[in-house]
Amino acid sequence: MTDIAAKASELLRLHHTGETLVLPTVWDAWSARAVVEAGFPALSIGSHPLANSRGQEDNEGMTLADALDGIRRITAAVDVPVTADVESGYDTPAAELVERVLEAGAVGINVEDTVHSEGRLRDVQEHADYIGAIRAAADQAGVELVINARTDAFLGKVAKFDDPLAEAVRRSQACEAAGARCVYPVRIPDAESLGVLLAELSGPLNVTAHPIDGAASGSFEDLKKAGVQRITFGPLLQVALTKNLTDLVNPWR
Repeated sequence: MTDIAAKASELLRLHHTGETLVLPTVWDAWSARAVVEAGFPALSIGSHPLANSRGQEDNEGMTLADALDGIRRITAAVDVPVTADVESGYDTPAAELVERVLEAGAVGINVEDTVHSEGRLRDVQEHADYIGAIRAAADQAGVELVINARTDAFLGKVAKFDDPLAEAVRRSQACEAAGARCVYPVRIPDAESLGVLLAELSGPLNVTAHPIDGAASGSFEDLKKAGVQRITFGPLLQVALTKNLTDLVNPWR
């Protein structure tokens, strides 16, 4: 646990250096090693690309055991802090989730407010309470687990809001108060909304970026200039590599 605790503290420190932290999103030992060899001090695991690599579906098409198997293989392959997407927690009590995530070697987690097994969005306090229980369990274990609290307020899939931006702010603020070390309002629609979120939130904000097409999310320079503290790629790095792979093999048909 000493090594895990040290890695968690290092991941937390990396969020507060004054520089934008980029955590390339990986899905297996090969992609993880490639990212570390490129010089990144930490990395993220996305549920979507991990599920794809296993022939399963995102949105908890994997079980928690499936996800942890993939996480464990990645953390064993690299010696840097790893944060992992555990979707909405796979209907797992907070203390058990923390215990199993730490045992698998991850020192950060994404936790979203869409409960996939029920097809609904947690209400604000319910999600904040779950985040708070995860924080308490991690603190009890003596590990500064970096909880990245995701809200799907902008997605409009299982719940629609008259003012998605205000809802994203409200949910993210509640999660910060509950102990999240970073917040993740997924699919921020425009630069103006991003500016509001950065102004209204007190801690680091995670933005998903496309590693090639900056027009989709803002370029690296744009996001740094705006003050974004953390960038991940979600499934977009894997998607970009799929095209490269197709281009490589097409001439051999």
